[in-house]
Amino acid sequence: MRFPLRTAATSLVLCLLLAGMSFGSAYNARPKLIVVIVIDQFRGDYLERYRDQFGDGGFRLLLDHGANFSDCNYNYANTRTAPGHATLFTGAYSNGHGIIANEWWDPQKKRMVTSVQDDATTLVGIASKAPGASPHNLLADTLGDELKLATQGKSRVFAIALKDRAAILPGGFAADAAYWIDHSTGAWVTSTYYRSELPKWAQDFNDGKRADKYLNREWRDASGSTLRITAPQASEKNGTPPGFYELVGSTPFANDYEFEFARELLTYERLGNGPATDLLVISLSANDILGHQVGPDSPEMQAMALALDRQLAEFFTFLGHQVGLANTWIALSADHGVAPVPAAASKLRIPAAGVSDEKLRAQLNAELSSRLSPGHASEYVKSYDFPMAWINEEVFAGIHMKEEDAERAVGEAMKRTGLRGFYTRSQLAQGQVPNTEAGLQYLHSYSPEGGWYVLGVPAPYTVGVASGTDHASPYTYDTHVPLAFYGLPFQAGTYRTHAEPVDLAVTLASLLGINAPTHAIGRVLTESLAPAHRADNSHPSEETPPRRPNEPIKPVALVIAGGLQ
Repeated sequence: MRFPLRTAATSLVLCLLLAGMSFGSAYNARPKLIVVIVIDQFRGDYLERYRDQFGDGGFRLLLDHGANFSDCNYNYANTRTAPGHATLFTGAYSNGHGIIANEWWDPQKKRMVTSVQDDATTLVGIASKAPGASPHNLLADTLGDELKLATQGKSRVFAIALKDRAAILPGGFAADAAYWIDHSTGAWVTSTYYRSELPKWAQDFNDGKRADKYLNREWRDASGSTLRITAPQASEKNGTPPGFYELVGSTPFANDYEFEFARELLTYERLGNGPATDLLVISLSANDILGHQVGPDSPEMQAMALALDRQLAEFFTFLGHQVGLANTWIALSADHGVAPVPAAASKLRIPAAGVSDEKLRAQLNAELSSRLSPGHASEYVKSYDFPMAWINEEVFAGIHMKEEDAERAVGEAMKRTGLRGFYTRSQLAQGQVPNTEAGLQYLHSYSPEGGWYVLGVPAPYTVGVASGTDHASPYTYDTHVPLAFYGLPFQAGTYRTHAEPVDLAVTLASLLGINAPTHAIGRVLTESLAPAHRADNSHPSEETPPRRPNEPIKPVALVIAGGLQ
């Protein structure tokens, strides 16, 4: 892996000289390609935890030769997959982009719907009666949308993931395509929102049964110990045989499969060869599937991180040959972190607990029924995704309770089950939150989507699953994620200044000379940018990053920077 790094260093120096410090312009393909890697459920501390075990060319390409923001945290409470992916590419939180959860209760349809489910579309790539998906629930546009608008469609935008929401929301409205997999077979699919049939290269990929080679394989760690086998086990007798997603999804083979598809897409769509800058988003879902089962401190999670390091190195080498790293900008982040497995925290005498969503929902409904309709059991809470409750409007209407009162009644019941507090949809809609950091986190979590709901405030290290672990809190183990950039404009170094995922889209948009997404609230991470030529005697390296609205004044942080080595 040393060769591509030396090549990248030489190319960057040459480009600096030739470009006269003019780093980017989407309009004339500088850079030719932007690749954003989003790792589902990858905590910010992982990069330091495993840093001395990483090889050359993977994570170290960004850590040693890119700009790494070590204090990057989501400033909201609803740390789920769909909101996280929407936030990264809209530069806004849920109160801007509208995506509050992976799924929510639809009072008109009287059922739960996913963040991207679109009954007006159908799936493309498999024979299925299931509805398709689209970005129709987004209330803001994305970096890719602004890139398409600025270049009159000349830029090409693609996004891929195992999960539909992790591909669709980053791509936005104008993406050329978003691709995800059929959970049963592993075949790549899209929806009629994007196109009526798969392109020939993607259909050939599926017809070649590429997914099958990842079945019936052993995942082993560095010592040769078997961690997983991607085949049905004798103990699995639930009546439904597990599909590709269940068997392969929690292993590094799932990332291999995604990168294999990404290489085909890059090659056949000729990304990085057009008249304007192209964008490719790769959301790697395997880390999340495994992490829910074993937690962040397990040997399996360490092995997954080290396998991903090797996979990234291989993919970055491919980018170097295909497009040229000097012509490519790379960004890395995650949609959320994860809590420790409660048993692991408890061993250190840290209060922690795992609770069952369904048991809590039954407890809430029983308590609400005893207080509001004694002798008559009712389903006041339709769905509970800890710590968030979706409320049955019709039942409350039957006892003549208005939304604000109904949500407060549910919130008080949630407190009696162990939550520390709550915020109702009604109070968030009116901006009635304390003028505190926590109040701002929950204000950022508001969305008009989803009917009536209550956002609970969980105790730290309490998760909504009886086994394994989860994420959905405002605490640092869920909000702290990586944010790193590699490419011509960025000064190598570790930056201790505060950053947020909303800064990714804004920074890239500014460097490309295009508009930021419509609802973006992030800032341009100027402290990481190589200084441009100036006519005056000012010193950009001494400038303090601007403060966000409502953000407390903080001391200037130390920047540790260095050149390519």
